Amino acid sequence: MKNWDKIFSTKNLAEASIIQGLLIENEVPVQILNKQDSSYPMFGDIELYVPSHLNITAQQLIEKAQLN
Repeated sequence: MKNWDKIFSTKNLAEASIIQGLLIENEVPVQILNKQDSSYPMFGDIELYVPSHLNITAQQLIEKAQLN
């Protein structure tokens, strides 16, 4: 994913979806890349990517949400 930065990684699909919703709500484009094994979801991560120029904004939104 050229010009996109990984900003978050988790093993929990619900957590990834919540962060995705937060970013979309704040008009930050986001892509989810699910690298979990389909038979054994404990192997692999779910990664969230945003455009490189919005990396800092996305990180700040996530940090702010985690503090509340």
